[in-house]
Amino acid sequence: MDRLFIALTVAMAVIVTASNILVQHAINDWLTWGALTYPVAFLITDLTNRLQGPAMARRVVIVGFLFAVLLSFWLATPRIALASGTAFLVAQLLDVMVFDRLRNKTWWLPPLASSSLGSVVDTVLFFSIAFAATGLPWITWAIGDFAVKMAVALFMLIPFRIAYTWWRKQQSPALSA
Repeated sequence: MDRLFIALTVAMAVIVTASNILVQHAINDWLTWGALTYPVAFLITDLTNRLQGPAMARRVVIVGFLFAVLLSFWLATPRIALASGTAFLVAQLLDVMVFDRLRNKTWWLPPLASSSLGSVVDTVLFFSIAFAATGLPWITWAIGDFAVKMAVALFMLIPFRIAYTWWRKQQSPALSA
């Protein structure tokens, strides 16, 4: 296994596990702490897709998913773990597909569009599975978390571009032309 795959998979598992713990803690009636960390998972998926292609991105999603779900069942509640696993897998695989279809467009469109669509799916699935019928303000949390995910998706274009440019320069002078 190459080091890049291991690093991306570990990063994915850490982000998802941390987000599963943080989503259980509200900042206010509109937001949980998980909204600030989870969008980084889309950055990892999109960078993997751009640098290594959709097959590698799917592998990182699936292996990261397996580790994160196992850790989440141990560190979070079973309902959060189930909601997270379901939402994560569907949203991240959608992200990979959308990114790949837009791959040849302007550099910022694939990560922004795929992260946005993935965030819609992730938010709807996660919050409805994790918090419906609990008496918690999950609809307002979902709205607040989605708004933050969109803001973070825009912000993540900066590290996406920096990491992508750095990676291309490291690979070969011919690739950076």
